[in-house]
Amino acid sequence: MEALWYNGYNMSIKVTRKDQGEANENIIRRFNRKVLQSGILPLAKSQMRFEKPISKRERRKKAILREIRKAEKAERIKLGLK
Repeated sequence: MEALWYNGYNMSIKVTRKDQGEANENIIRRFNRKVLQSGILPLAKSQMRFEKPISKRERRKKAILREIRKAEKAERIKLGLK
């Protein structure tokens, strides 16, 4: 079985029994520890939340809208409306 690599991360994790008497819970615990240490989960989660990059113009429009809304909210708070 060959290892799967993605952006420098090894995406395959193997855990083998140390001996025939090792409990399944111990094998699962070692596997979980290796998964956490490898950093695969944050990488996979970031891939799930991927969004296409937006243009500079769109970023500017959104920033202007945020500033307008923030100013409106501050004004409402100052007037005691909300």
